[in-house]
Amino acid sequence: MLRVGEGIGLRGRGERDAARRLFAELWEEIGGEDGDAFHRCAIAHSMADACDDVGDEVAWDLRALEAADSLTDARVAEGGVSAPVAAFYPSLHLNLGECYRKLGDVARARDHLQRGQASLGELPDDGYSAMIRSGFDRLAQALV
Repeated sequence: MLRVGEGIGLRGRGERDAARRLFAELWEEIGGEDGDAFHRCAIAHSMADACDDVGDEVAWDLRALEAADSLTDARVAEGGVSAPVAAFYPSLHLNLGECYRKLGDVARARDHLQRGQASLGELPDDGYSAMIRSGFDRLAQALV
């Protein structure tokens, strides 16, 4: 997970190619689709954010969502996350909703908007939650 953080840092500094290379390397190291669901979710969600192509971003976020669906709260806690698995879903659905909006697939965008909004209650009341909530507000406005 430290190396996932390094990749996020690279992406944050605008080194998107380097971030994608690191995430691809980590994906292979964990065994790709057969790897541990916690690591698959973190790597895939991070890779999606580093993609320049919206289609690639969707593919990676769908991998992250699939991995989240097979996670347990116990495994998430083992990974050092104090929130339940349910707290992963708002961000995943927000990203997918925004991607589908960009692709012009309004029906899928609205589906993820609704699914994400339904899961917002799982987030703690903090700055991260405020950012996610405002993201849903912007997505909802864009889909009007």
